Amino acid sequence: MSVLVFSQDQKRQAAFNLQNGIAVQGYDLVAYFTQSKAVKGNAANTVYHQGVKYQFANAANKEKFKSNPSKYEPQYGGWCAYAMGASGEKVEVDPETFKIINGQLYLFYNKLFNNTLRAWNKDEVSLKSKADVNWAKIY
Repeated sequence: MSVLVFSQDQKRQAAFNLQNGIAVQGYDLVAYFTQSKAVKGNAANTVYHQGVKYQFANAANKEKFKSNPSKYEPQYGGWCAYAMGASGEKVEVDPETFKIINGQLYLFYNKLFNNTLRAWNKDEVSLKSKADVNWAKIY
């Protein structure tokens, strides 16, 4: 059993968008839902969930995440939702460019005058469907 769990954790680590081993560049996943904004987490409120490390702004958000991680984890391993739909590629994100759709967190690339959230909004249904298929091939 422990070999299987370790293997699943490794798969998540390889598939997820991690910088220095931390998901979503250290932003607090719960804050996206409770405050409707991106809030930086801190090392004092760290949680490891199935091999992925998350940070939270406060202990209350850390506990909310621990009670239901799947509710808060970003879609597509935290990679750009638009790129996942458009080309199936893992593209970095700007954690401050996000959208909550049907209770799920989607993150987007937003640099060099290229805010992919705008393009996503123009064709969300099709891009989301393609992104779901592409992510299933990766993860």
